[in-house]
Amino acid sequence: MTDRPASWRMPTPKQMEKMAAAVGGKGPSVRGLAPDEDLPPEYWKALLQDPRAEAPSPGPGASGRLLQLRQIPQHRLRVGCRRCARIVEIQKVDATRLYGAEAIWRDVGQRLLDGTCRNRTGRHEEDGCWPTFDMS
Repeated sequence: MTDRPASWRMPTPKQMEKMAAAVGGKGPSVRGLAPDEDLPPEYWKALLQDPRAEAPSPGPGASGRLLQLRQIPQHRLRVGCRRCARIVEIQKVDATRLYGAEAIWRDVGQRLLDGTCRNRTGRHEEDGCWPTFDMS
């Protein structure tokens, strides 16, 4: 640890003038847009020509997390935690036997992770795992 103040990292005014002179006229040739200005027509043209512009947006259950267990065609269900990188797998038959065919996959996956969660802080908002749902 040193006793030097944080200002020692800043260049001196003389050094800043020297750096500004070195940059000189190399600034951006096109000025940026102000917040209240419209975007250029080239931007909109490129945006509309993108093939993804016509694609339908995925529904709320695109990953299958909102499906009931009986609606899922895959035999192996996998839920992972983005927080602790754990992965829990369960067969659809076992999940149906334990939680019922009408159970939502999101709720089943959350219960599977919560049963063995390693991240306990004592606060309800922070406790538990952050699930990612996968079906394979």
